[in-house]
Amino acid sequence: MARKHYQSHGKLLLFGEYAVIDGAKALAIPCKKGQSLEIKPHRGSDLIWECYDHNNELWFESQISLYDFSAVRTSDEGTSKFIQKLLKGAVRYNTEFLNKWNGFKAISRLEFPINWGLGSSSTLINNVASWAEINPFHLHFNISSGSGYDIACADADGPITYQLKDDELNFQEIDFDPSFLDHVYFLYLGNKQSSESAIYHYSKNVKKRKELAKKVSALTDEAINSNSLIDFSKVIEEHETLLAKEIGMQKVKEVRFPDFEGSIKSLGAWGGDFAMVLSDLPKEQLVTYFADKGYETFISYEDMLYTSQVKVTG
Repeated sequence: MARKHYQSHGKLLLFGEYAVIDGAKALAIPCKKGQSLEIKPHRGSDLIWECYDHNNELWFESQISLYDFSAVRTSDEGTSKFIQKLLKGAVRYNTEFLNKWNGFKAISRLEFPINWGLGSSSTLINNVASWAEINPFHLHFNISSGSGYDIACADADGPITYQLKDDELNFQEIDFDPSFLDHVYFLYLGNKQSSESAIYHYSKNVKKRKELAKKVSALTDEAINSNSLIDFSKVIEEHETLLAKEIGMQKVKEVRFPDFEGSIKSLGAWGGDFAMVLSDLPKEQLVTYFADKGYETFISYEDMLYTSQVKVTG
């Protein structure tokens, strides 16, 4: 068997967090940094799995039996069980996947810090689905309660809209390239959140979820059609106010950056605890402002977004 290599993009949900699971239209972007998976033959009849972080340091390894997918040995039970669940799900949709009991070595490499929450699970799901030659959404919904937007981002070539509607998912790449995007940044707030816990909290606290989804969809359309930084900022403020009221969470700007000259939008648990920052102040001034408050990871929209398009200037 020849070596095989798979690659998936990370993700960020810009508009539609939480309500996307109830049919809200969401705006999301694939990220330049993602996760790769290399598959190569290995002696024996088991699967050797190794995971490396963004510093190329080994953080997980396991030997998995291809007979029943049990762990012969593992450095972490939780991660091992997730991979076993992935493999079992993949076999469910492709019975010929791994049925030869040939030995394999799988090497996954994460390109961003795992606590950033840009999709360490979704990129792995998408890579395994590619390896098994199955629909990644089938695998995702088999093992996860998430909306699936992150799977759509994994193979996207630019910004997408995503919507679950009448038990169907609709997503498409869109031409979202307004002139003010050079004033849009992403700030890491320091704590990776659990999307499962966030879904539970959202489901428990929001009573009229379908009505909220309609309001959020309208805001997503407004964001996409914004022609200026001022218009985009207004949509962000409305989105933050709406979700703060419905979910019972405080706005991130009010809590952490009340004196900031610009707009800040939480990206929720789906954003890995990143916030989207809008300001027409010089980037150097913004970097200094957040660094003085202890926030060092500040990334421009251009540096975060994966796109296959090459911009022509001049």
